[in-house]
This record gives sequence, C-alpha cells and structure tokens, in this order.
Amino acid sequence: MTEKRMSRWYFGGLASCGAACCTHPLDLVKVHLQTQQEVKMKMVGMAMHVVRNDGVLALYNGLSASLCRQMSYSLTRFAIYETVRDMMGSGSKGPMPFYQKVLLGAFGGFTGGFIGTPADMVNVRMQNDVKLPPELRRNYKHAIDGLYRVFREEGVRKLFSGATMASSRGALVTVGQLACYDQAKQLVLSTGILGDNILTHFLSSFIAGGCATFLCQPLDVLKTRLMNSKGEYSGVLHCFRETARLGPLAFYKGLVPAGIRLIPHTVLTFVFLEQLKKYFGILVIS
Repeated sequence: MTEKRMSRWYFGGLASCGAACCTHPLDLVKVHLQTQQEVKMKMVGMAMHVVRNDGVLALYNGLSASLCRQMSYSLTRFAIYETVRDMMGSGSKGPMPFYQKVLLGAFGGFTGGFIGTPADMVNVRMQNDVKLPPELRRNYKHAIDGLYRVFREEGVRKLFSGATMASSRGALVTVGQLACYDQAKQLVLSTGILGDNILTHFLSSFIAGGCATFLCQPLDVLKTRLMNSKGEYSGVLHCFRETARLGPLAFYKGLVPAGIRLIPHTVLTFVFLEQLKKYFGILVIS
C-alpha cells in the first residue's frame, strides 16, 4: 500500500495569492513599462520613478485587485486542471500524455481568463493610476470599489473589456505553467537523480515559468494596452496593428520584467502548492 497526497480544488488559488503578495511590485513595474507609448525607461528606472514620486507603498498599488484576480482566475484554472488530471490519472495506469495536458491546460486557462477579466482590468487600472496626472486618476479605494464603479459608470460590457485577450493569454500561461510543470516534474523524477522534493519543485517550476513567459508575452502586451485604453482602440485587431507599427519587438516590450515577475511567481506558486498538498492534501491510499 502506498500513501499519496492529492491537491484540493482551491489550493491553486491560495498558492497563487501567496505568490502574488511576493511578486506584486514586479507586476506593477511590468504594467508601467508596457503602457509607455515610447520606450523611455527600463525596469529599475521605472521602479525608482514610482518610489520617488509616490513612495514605497505605491509599489503595492492594486494588491487587492491582484488577490481578487488570483481568487477568480487562478482558482478556476487550477481547479479545472488538477481535478480533471487527478480523475483521469487515477483511472489509468500512468500519467496523462503531454498533448492531453496541453489541451486541458488551454481549456482551464481560457475559462479562468474569462472569469478573471473584471478583476484583471481593475488590477491594471489601479497599478497604472500612479502614472496619470492627479485630475485623470480613477482613485479606486480597493478591488471591490473598482469593480462596482466600472459597472456603475461604464456598464457590464466594460468589465469584460479585453476578455478575448485575457482568455487567450490565460490559456497560453496555463499551458506554459501547469502542463509544462507537470511534464518537467515527470522528466526530472524519471531520471532518478532527484526525488519528489523542494529542489525538484523549484527546477520544474523554473522551466515552466520560462515557457509561460515566452508563450504569452505578445498577448500580454496587447491585453494591457486594451484594458488601459480610454477608447483609442476599436478592437483587438486595431490594437494589434497599432502595436505592430512600433516594430515586432514591441510585442516583447517588457519581456525581461515579465520573466522576472512570472518566473518567481510560478516558482512560488508551485512551491506553495506542493507544500499545501503535502501537509493539507487529501490522503489517498492505493
């Protein structure tokens, strides 16, 4: 008889919230870099600019929206992916093939991306507020206030502005993170050099974070521009054309800060998730 711990459906959301608390300043700097019309500042310069103008706590602007997003977007994608994977894995002899993980990750991420769009949009706006002149700032008190004000002032459709982009990005990130993490962990364990320990979790999640960053960066740039727009783009294609005019590298604007944010976020998420599973998971004896 072997004992095994399985994840509970809400662990992904909790682990993502823990990771978001650690990496939020990097996310905020990434949004500032992506919403520049011309490249004026690099990552460190932008962080210093925010701290100099608005203080250290300004790096945590929009944290409530970020946590709200994790509890809608990440909770959904992890719940779908892990529940279905564990159900299919328990019925068969071995782990799911990689292509099935990719398809499942894409479906979970697309669904999570759609559900998390309102919180994501408020998150982007709250982070970008410090860049605007005082008279143009939206000044949302917190995530719930932001969601309510967008609903009241701009209507329910605006809450789902950029939903196509957010859902597509969600699908790519989830393929990069969850499917690649599972596959990388499986490959690392199959070598027999490392056991199922924190070093394996770190190595696998680092690989997954790199895959996710590269896959979703072009969509991430478009999504940020659409969500932060005040009506200058008529749709996704118009935003794509305007960004393409700046050259192909415009789609990878902020790639380094995106990687610096997403890789640690991915590593922390999976390390937290594995620890939650180890100590509080469902005990399965087979």
